[in-house]
Amino acid sequence: MTQGAKPAPGCAFSEALSAPVKAVSGYRRLWVALSGGLDSILLLHLAARCHPGVRAVHINHQLQANAGETETFCRNVCAELSVPFTVQSVTVKLGSGPSEGLEESARKARYQAFEALLEPGDTLLMAHHGDDQAETVLFRMFRGSGVAGLAGMPKSRPLGAGHLTRPLLGIERSELERNARLAGISWIDDPSNTDQRFDRNFLRLSILPALRKRWPGLTKRLQHSASACSESGFLNQRLAEIQWQALGGYERRLPVAGLSALSLAEQKNLLYWWILHAGYQPPSVGDWSQVLHDLLQAADDRSPELRADGYSLRRFQGELYLVSSMPDLPCEPVPLEAGRPVNWGEWVIRLVPASTAETEWPPIRICTRQGGERVRFCVEGPSKPLKKWLQEQAVPPWERGRLPLVFWGLGGEKELIGIGDLWCSEQYCGSAPAAGWRLIVERDCN
Repeated sequence: MTQGAKPAPGCAFSEALSAPVKAVSGYRRLWVALSGGLDSILLLHLAARCHPGVRAVHINHQLQANAGETETFCRNVCAELSVPFTVQSVTVKLGSGPSEGLEESARKARYQAFEALLEPGDTLLMAHHGDDQAETVLFRMFRGSGVAGLAGMPKSRPLGAGHLTRPLLGIERSELERNARLAGISWIDDPSNTDQRFDRNFLRLSILPALRKRWPGLTKRLQHSASACSESGFLNQRLAEIQWQALGGYERRLPVAGLSALSLAEQKNLLYWWILHAGYQPPSVGDWSQVLHDLLQAADDRSPELRADGYSLRRFQGELYLVSSMPDLPCEPVPLEAGRPVNWGEWVIRLVPASTAETEWPPIRICTRQGGERVRFCVEGPSKPLKKWLQEQAVPPWERGRLPLVFWGLGGEKELIGIGDLWCSEQYCGSAPAAGWRLIVERDCN
């Protein structure tokens, strides 16, 4: 522990330090992420002075030998300040990606705990400061990030159902430490912060001091660069949104002809925006020019695809599709009974009585295509191969095998009465279906 000195007579935090914390507003509940280190302990003192009713949350990663001591210290500080204290213990599991070491895995576990805690209207204050921002910008530069990454940490952003704010982001750590010592504040030093096997510690302890010695004011310079990158990132997003609308983008489809007319840089920018807007992370691709050529220039009889984490990009009939990864479907037919909806992949299928009169429950089953199915659109009309009809309806190939097919009857007397949310037999739809039952198939398009 770093023990604070006796506070100087009449000691008060500087206005430059207090002002950004005072400016936080519009919250229902205000939380401080409390690690026990200098930055978060000082932020807690500032928040407790500026905002009555502030709360603190401590994430115990259970990684350090002094984890219990740190938790107790945070609890005692909160007791002294009359601040309600919450502890969230997490289990850190190493990720499978090449960049997901212990640091990144702990960060993910920490933010997941914060997201689970925050409710609508909540704001979480985090104590990242100017030196952290400089470290982040350099770290991302060495990893080859674009302007979005080089913009560093945003001062504020949504987090789960609530919001995350970093009021100290424009203040250097030396100023925080000076104020903490003048105020007699104590804090816990994380022993892992001196381990230079971790990339960020190596930057903080070996690289940044040398850079600051060569270029005084480095932190401010990097903040200016991050701000410029943030503006560039914003303009890139606006350009992508304007081009998406101009090209006639619709939900998760984008015309290939319009996309092909753009420059390579514009194509990449638009795809990045489109993927992020859909809630996914753009893939790490070494040669985007080759990927885009394969997706946009392949022959019409080809089905190019780029697979990524949780989704894929596919092309079909002149359009590029962003397709979410879907769960597996049942291998065997599933019975559909009244009052018991069936969840079938992205569909929900229900059978409801069409009147109050008692009607015998029909033998209905749900399954996927097996091959050779035929559909009769009129009771007395001819039947048609389902495969041909799906092609005529321009149903993408990857969706055809997932469509729930609803059959009436058992054994050899089966009749197709529903094809996903694309068609339903007149016997089971409308205001007064002849069968006495109404078949409802709804699709979640998210």
